[in-house]
Amino acid sequence: MGDSVIIARVSTVKQEKEGLSLKEIQLPVLRDYAKSRGLEVEREFVFSETADYKIRKKFEEMVDYVKANADIRAIIAYRVDRVTRNFRDAVLIDDLRLNHNKEIHFVYDHLIIKRDTTGRDIQDWDLRVFLAKQYLNRLKEDAKNSAAYMLSNGLLPGKAPFGYRNIIQEDKKKWVVVEPVEAKVVQSMYERYATGVSSLLEIKSRLKTEFNLLFSKGYVDFILKNPFYCGTILYSGKEYPHNYETIICRELFDEVQRIKAGYMKKHSKFAGLPYIYRGMISCATCGCMITPEIKKGKYVYYHCTGYKGNHKSGYVREEELTAQFARMYKNLQIPPDVIEQIVGTLRNSHQDKTQFHSTMLQSYQGDYQKYETRIEKMYEDKLDGKITEGVFNKLSENYRLKQQELRGEISKLGVADEEYYITAEYILKLANRAYDLFMSSEADEKRQLIKMTLQNLKLDGRKIDFELVKPFDQVFACTNRQSWLPD
Repeated sequence: MGDSVIIARVSTVKQEKEGLSLKEIQLPVLRDYAKSRGLEVEREFVFSETADYKIRKKFEEMVDYVKANADIRAIIAYRVDRVTRNFRDAVLIDDLRLNHNKEIHFVYDHLIIKRDTTGRDIQDWDLRVFLAKQYLNRLKEDAKNSAAYMLSNGLLPGKAPFGYRNIIQEDKKKWVVVEPVEAKVVQSMYERYATGVSSLLEIKSRLKTEFNLLFSKGYVDFILKNPFYCGTILYSGKEYPHNYETIICRELFDEVQRIKAGYMKKHSKFAGLPYIYRGMISCATCGCMITPEIKKGKYVYYHCTGYKGNHKSGYVREEELTAQFARMYKNLQIPPDVIEQIVGTLRNSHQDKTQFHSTMLQSYQGDYQKYETRIEKMYEDKLDGKITEGVFNKLSENYRLKQQELRGEISKLGVADEEYYITAEYILKLANRAYDLFMSSEADEKRQLIKMTLQNLKLDGRKIDFELVKPFDQVFACTNRQSWLPD
């Protein structure tokens, strides 16, 4: 059995690349040192981890190992700051030498401390621990100041979230760009959740089947509440506008947060189960939710929860509810020639919207550039000492917020020119195909269609009562009156 161990550590990948390489520098030096001193190395503890105050498992593993093996008399390290940068670890090292009779060799520092070490060597040890601690404090302060500067200029001081990636531009400056495939995944997640009919578990399942992504429920939730996707960096509990391309608009993000907040309030023990009409229907008698229940291991029945008192509401088969919805959608059908005529009329009567769109877009872009020019001018004034950094940060943050608002308006205008006509055409064609879509769709699509077209769903005995969402109520009324005329 050997009589020594080696400990080699770098704190970051950057240190690995910039002169403290474990394999190329530290380990060869430490091995040669052990050989020259006649020490036989029993084990090497090699790891890369932070030098912060947090518990470092590898370091503590080394301490426990040395304590448990009486034959180990020496610990060989590259230098003091490779072993400790905090007083807690220094206490552990002192405990090893004083109470367990271990020697600690710091090769680069030409320092050996052991039980009977006194005088100058102990002072040297204490001073190096102090300097290592101060160096760590300075690194933290530099990192904090660097992060504050980047945030004030709309830059991300860290790793980009899913949907983006960090790059180094030709001018050697760091930037964040959209990752197209991942961005589509993020858009899909937000759009699906914004319908109000998909839970986190359902989205998690969809990501696996549609994109082969194994996201946890917690990670799905993290993405759905990260404002970075709509133009805001959330850093240490504060929000800062950023200058990168957005993946979703602010309105979609806010809608998802509203639905998430409401979902948490009405969460029930059945919320994660894949029933078609879960959480969508209330009892016409008492107002409680109609809840699903499986009978005989395969038949799904719905009944009132009875939280306000049992009133013998009875049970309704899921198939019976589906048949009632199907009959309603059958009545929404509109003759195809009538749809084409209405759509053509809408297009012809709203051509002036194109000019409106162009005018507004130019106005928003002009305002955006105006604020960008102001920020650049202020930065020059700051460098020339005409304004303080505090004034620059305050004004630039205000201008970035205004630019963020303008990006939201520009993003809405991006489809506004045709959105009215597309929406009108979509509504009419959806109404005409609602029955076929409902009957052929999976449970999740059925829920989305119902959410889009119906509201205030109530179960009265065995019958579903409902109200149609505008403008489907007018479509339904016209089909029932057979009033589709050329005018």
